[in-house]
Amino acid sequence: MTMFEMAEQTVTQEIQEMTPGMEDADLIRRCQQGEKEAYGLIVRKYMQRAYFAALGLTGARQDALDLSQEAFVRGYRAIKRFEVGRSFYTWYYRILRNLALNLKRDRARQAQPFSEIGENRVRQLQDDTASAVAEVERAEVKQKVWAALRRLKPNEREIIILKDFQELSYKEIAELLGCPQGTVMSRLYNARKALRAQLEGVFS
Repeated sequence: MTMFEMAEQTVTQEIQEMTPGMEDADLIRRCQQGEKEAYGLIVRKYMQRAYFAALGLTGARQDALDLSQEAFVRGYRAIKRFEVGRSFYTWYYRILRNLALNLKRDRARQAQPFSEIGENRVRQLQDDTASAVAEVERAEVKQKVWAALRRLKPNEREIIILKDFQELSYKEIAELLGCPQGTVMSRLYNARKALRAQLEGVFS
């Protein structure tokens, strides 16, 4: 396994750990019947995944927090129009992405520093020296990956997060971005190439 693949796998595993499996359809139906607690469960399921998606879109911690929360609020207001059986996250992401685009247009400013995953992981190190060293190295890899992502163009960073880290299908990404699947594949190829170049400079 190359260093690039190891780095990508490290961050992918981190995001996957934050997305426990739960059935959405029943929760959505309960939400549409006015049960706020059911929507709370949906938020709990997706909030960290949503935060990192927003971070990928904005490049700024506070903006990511604000936008991911606002997108959940708007989602709740529109939940009765949601078609049960569709992907909630795909629907939510479209709301989130529109908010991010609006923010970019409204502020017209550069994003704040982009370094996030794993900042609290060092506190959880085990006493065993070998385990501690491995954990520190893993945290350093994650930081370097996110720093490399920060240097990509926004559209490159977005499509890599959607496909490689959040593991959406080409069809789902095409629906989110409003483009053909072939275009998604082409953009992803170029984005991966750009990220690989960034990581090779870091890990060489």
